[in-house]
Order: sequence, then structure tokens, then C-alpha cells
Amino acid sequence: MSIRAGGLADLPAVAIRDLVASGDVSPVDVVDAVLARVDQHNSTINAIVTLNARARDDARALERRIAQGEDPGALAGVPVGIKDVTPVAGLRTTYGSPLYRDYVPSEDAAVVARLRAAGAVIIGKTNCPEFAAGGNTWNDVFGRTRNPWDTTKSAGGSTGGGAAGLATGMIALAEGTDLGGSLRIPAAFCGVVGLRPSVGLVPTHPYDWVWDTLQVEGPMARTAEDAAQMLQAIAGPSPLAPLAQPVAGRDFVAAVRAGPRAGLRVAYCADLAGIGIDPALERACRRAAEALTANGVAVEEVSLDLRAARDAFLALRGLWFVNWMTPRLDHVPEMGVNVRDNTKAGLETTTRAIGRAERVRGQLWHRFRELFAHHDHLLTPTMAVAPFPVEQNYPDTIGGAPMQTYVDWLAPTFVLSLTGLPVASVPCGVDGQGLPVGLQIVGRPRDEEGVLALAAAVQAAQPIGRPPLLAEA
Repeated sequence: MSIRAGGLADLPAVAIRDLVASGDVSPVDVVDAVLARVDQHNSTINAIVTLNARARDDARALERRIAQGEDPGALAGVPVGIKDVTPVAGLRTTYGSPLYRDYVPSEDAAVVARLRAAGAVIIGKTNCPEFAAGGNTWNDVFGRTRNPWDTTKSAGGSTGGGAAGLATGMIALAEGTDLGGSLRIPAAFCGVVGLRPSVGLVPTHPYDWVWDTLQVEGPMARTAEDAAQMLQAIAGPSPLAPLAQPVAGRDFVAAVRAGPRAGLRVAYCADLAGIGIDPALERACRRAAEALTANGVAVEEVSLDLRAARDAFLALRGLWFVNWMTPRLDHVPEMGVNVRDNTKAGLETTTRAIGRAERVRGQLWHRFRELFAHHDHLLTPTMAVAPFPVEQNYPDTIGGAPMQTYVDWLAPTFVLSLTGLPVASVPCGVDGQGLPVGLQIVGRPRDEEGVLALAAAVQAAQPIGRPPLLAEA
């Protein structure tokens, strides 16, 4: 199969894997292709902040194993970016903080070890806010990550470097974390797929708070099938992490290829957080939901008022930050405004507020249990706002109205984090400015298969094309 070297960077991860595994393409050529994209666009986008100097050596080692007839793995030769809060042995991992500017871990995170075992090639670390605190990717170590669809706009956060790197072909898969939307927000802004898996499906290690049920690790990709392929490689119990889900007999890729099951019933809610929404974004999401009827999907609009979950999440996020910062509390005054404010809020949160938040979280679980008695999925806009100027920490208004608090704009994603359910953001169109719009797909407990299959159907029906940055190249 003949492919232009540069074209390798645009291929889906599953296509790269097939070409490399068959010997039709060298994994070294794949690495060269994505590194050429880094050379071409990274100075503008700032997605990859630390390159893996051994990427070509790792690709050559994989090439030798394939020549010797060894199994190259389910992600053979696929170039992957790792978020800069996730340790990679021998590769600088800064957490976006000047305190860790020169920190080099000696141990791979569990998810990185699984990616390597599957044959993936680590290209480098992707940019994120300091300690992943914020929905816009910037920090004092590396600066701001820009949106490939409009470089004056934010790429979202906190896995903004991963999303922007995917959209420009610098990587084919991205690893990320999601507390309040950190995989879904940048996926929506940059026109890629981000999946927040069920709690415990992907092990998190090393990690100071091993019993954390709020933040998860997960995949980001240009297509739902690629996200499924990555999830297949990283999911499953680990002796290093106490929260776990079995994966025996589960095939995420096969589920995507089979498509949504017959007779699917989905609910659509335009504004579940009660904060308003940009009308252009809502129209695109509604069109994408209604278009699913062509696939035999029954779509019903529902009213969900989850405003009570906003305060609950903020209380639990405060607890999360105190846990995250406990080993370094003495250094918090030296950190950026997002980390300082979130940690301060956590230290001031009362046990009564935390108890009330957990009660609301339980009620939310039962609310969705009742919803899923009649529907298979919930569809709702990922974002209430379009990508805003990259220099801003957060937007000023939602749908033209001032925000009540500076985190309101994140509410459509963070209220869903409380459920522990699988949630994907999938591109479903563009707004009037030509910027991507994301649609969230919420699934029943442990139904990543259904979420990814429906995401693939949305992508097939609503293609958004390539970022102008690539079209001009």
C-alpha cells in the first residue's frame, strides 16, 4: 500500500496499526511523519511540550520485533501523546508547574506501561494547566495551547495539548485525565473524541489518592473507533489500583463496528445544568440528535434540572484538590491562581458541605437510574460556550448573559462527572464561526460499548472536516 509519508499523520490509529503490523509501513516512517507535523505546527499550537528523544529508537525496536515474527500489539506503531500530569519513565513530567520544571520520573504510569505493551510509541508529553486545574490550557512553564481551528482561541482543558495535537496530526491517540470535563471540554473545542470511562475501568497509578472516585484516566482520539481501540489496550484491573472493573469478554472495537443496536431510545436535554447555552451550539447538537432517527434511533426531548449538582461538585472538587495538594501544601502559595483558589476553597469546605454533596451525588445516581429505565442514552451539549480567546482564563458570558460564578461554563461536563457513568464528547457539527461543536453521550453503568457505538454513528452522520490550519498546509 503506497501512502505519502506526510499522509501517515492523518490516518486513523487503527489504520496505522494495520499497516505497521502487516509490514506495509515502517513504524519509523510513522514517527517521522508525526514529528514533521510537530516541526510544522507545534510552534504555533504548543501542543507537545516535551518530545520523547527515544521515539525513533522505540519505533526501530518495534520494527525488529515485527521482522522476527513477534506479535506487535493492538496499537502497533501508533503515535501517542501523554498528558503532562501522567508519569513517563525517563521523560520530563512537569505537571505544568514551575515546581516540577525539571522532574523526570523513574516509573511509567500504569496506563503508559499498557500503551507500550500494546506496541504504541510515545511521542511526548502534551500541555495542560498547572496540576490539570482549569478548562483552558496554559501554565507558567510552557505557555498557552492554541486551537487548530482558530489559533486565537482556546483549545480547552485540561487535556488541551492532547486534543490540539490530535487535530493537527502530531499524534494519533492522546492519554488524558477527566475530573470535571478535562477529556470532554478540549475534545469539543478541537473537534475530536474524548471518552470519560466509568470509574475504575482504567487503573490510575501512581496516584496519591488511590480511592478517588471523581477523576478518571481515559482515551482521546480523532474517531470513536480509535478511542475504542485505545480503551481496549488500557482498560482492566490492576494490582496497583484498588478501584477496578472486569473487562473479560468485552470488545469495545467490535461494538463500534457493529453500530448502535436496533431499537435504541435516547433522551436529549439542551441545558441540564441550568446555566443557558449559546444558541448556535444548541442548534448543532439538536440537529445531530434528530439526525439519528435515520439510524432507527428514537429521540425524545426531556427536561433535566441538575442545578443542585453544581454546588455538590464544587464541594467535592475542593476535597479532591486538598488530597491532590496535601504532599505540597506548603508550596501552594507559589502556584498559579487556579491551584491556589481551588485548594483554598477545599480547605474552607466543611464536612457538612461534603456530606450534603455526597447525598446529592447519590440522588443524582438514582435520577439517572430512573432515566435509563426508559432510555438507553442521554444526549446533551458538551459545552455551553464556543471556544473563547486563548488569553482569557475563562469566558465572560454564556449565551450573552454574565456567569454567576467563574466555573459555570464547565457545569455541563462536571455535573455528569458526579454520576461515575461513561460519557463521551463527539464532534457533531460546527457553529457559525466554523468552530467544532461537541455532543455528550451518557451511557448506562459500564456501557462504554454503547456510548462509543453511538459516538461513531454521530461522527459518520456529521463529518466536520479538517482544521483550517491543515487545509492551508
